[in-house]
Amino acid sequence: MSVVGTTPFIKPMTSPSSVSPGQRRHTLPASEFRPLNTQDAISVFEIEREAFISVSGDCPLHLDEVRHFLTLCPELSMGWIEEGRLVAFIIGSLWDQDRLTTDALTLHKPHGSTVHVHVLAVHRTFRQQGKGPILMWRYLQYLRCLPSVRRAVLMCEDFLVPFYRKSGFKVLGRCAITVANLSFTEMWYPISGHAYMRRNSEAIRFPQLTSPLERPGTAGERTDT
Repeated sequence: MSVVGTTPFIKPMTSPSSVSPGQRRHTLPASEFRPLNTQDAISVFEIEREAFISVSGDCPLHLDEVRHFLTLCPELSMGWIEEGRLVAFIIGSLWDQDRLTTDALTLHKPHGSTVHVHVLAVHRTFRQQGKGPILMWRYLQYLRCLPSVRRAVLMCEDFLVPFYRKSGFKVLGRCAITVANLSFTEMWYPISGHAYMRRNSEAIRFPQLTSPLERPGTAGERTDT
């Protein structure tokens, strides 16, 4: 699946420039959102490993799985970059069934109309700043630009359900997937209509939400943040 046209939701968020007219600028954008690629895989995995190993003893996606999805469907990922550093990310893939099954953890279904959000994670030094909800908001708006996408789904631990509700997700019920001794709630978000386009997308106000761990359960887990 290819990304349609120009998507302002991936535009850099830049701070007002202090460079005088005519002076050449050499600094990186203060903040930007962009799709990830395989060169980002190690940075992604390091953030994910730190976020999950101490909590659940395992990562939602191992390094080879991160590379797998960033090879097959990089357009369904989003990274938040600040001054050249990855501070938060989401990885997704396409799914073609009404509910998640174990195959959804490793497969990308190119003809599917559902985006499975595998993982949302925030670097430890940037947590408790509302970055998780802001990144999810940007991601969901971005998905509206993809004509074949009809909804997003994720699985999370029960304590993260309120966090995802605030982002607009609705409960589908208990997820059929279990990981070790963990069970999950499956949630979904309708993707319909067109994203509201603005020339200055950085002027859009973001919801100021915070999650307990700035991570989605399995999407803070195997959707995991």
